[in-house]
Amino acid sequence: MFAAPGLGYDRAITIFSPDGRLFQVEYAIEAVRRGTTAIGVRCKDGVVLAVEKRVLALQDPESVEKIFVIDEHIGTAIAGLTADARVLVNQARIQAQVNRLTYDEPINVESLTRYIGDTKQMYTQHAGVRPFGVSFLIAGVDELGPKLFMTDPSGTYWSYWAAAIGSGSQAAKEVLEKEYKQAMGLEESIKLSLKALNQVLESELDPTKVEIAVVDITSKIFKRLSSSEVQGYIDEIRKSRST
Repeated sequence: MFAAPGLGYDRAITIFSPDGRLFQVEYAIEAVRRGTTAIGVRCKDGVVLAVEKRVLALQDPESVEKIFVIDEHIGTAIAGLTADARVLVNQARIQAQVNRLTYDEPINVESLTRYIGDTKQMYTQHAGVRPFGVSFLIAGVDELGPKLFMTDPSGTYWSYWAAAIGSGSQAAKEVLEKEYKQAMGLEESIKLSLKALNQVLESELDPTKVEIAVVDITSKIFKRLSSSEVQGYIDEIRKSRST
């Protein structure tokens, strides 16, 4: 795909191309680009995660999971291969519990993000394995306040105020860059994430096609919003458009 015919630099994860590229990692990043859109918005009151859900005919919408709880104060939204995400999420959950048992305190959000990044990076340097084809938006509240991190298949991670990953990330980023303000509250952040998702969805906003989770600085509990709560925010957005 990327390499010239016959060169074969994409046949193993351990082979660098002459210009220093790891094609298997680039293919994993492409899997993320083709995945469903996920958006994260960090504000003074907490962090919001919103994801697009692609539901097939006759499929139960509740079975399509794109947001995962890792610990009570941390969760993640994914773009890419869900099966790969489940493996990493399970490892991250174990690491969070190990931290509680060892230090008697919840794990720091960046420490957990670094652990996930290190695990991903390990799968870019050993023969016989392939990189994880998934990116995470990791949201949580710890002693340093609300945090939002993004990891990619190479194992790199960055901190963000607002971020988008997946197939509709470019359109969503345009909305975020235009309307995001650090002084926003949690309610405004939820509405902004829905506005950004609305630019991505092929149909109207609908609770069966959108999933939202929040973690606030007061409770420090990561929780998903119910379908009725999501519908309420959608109705508010529609009202503001009509006025």
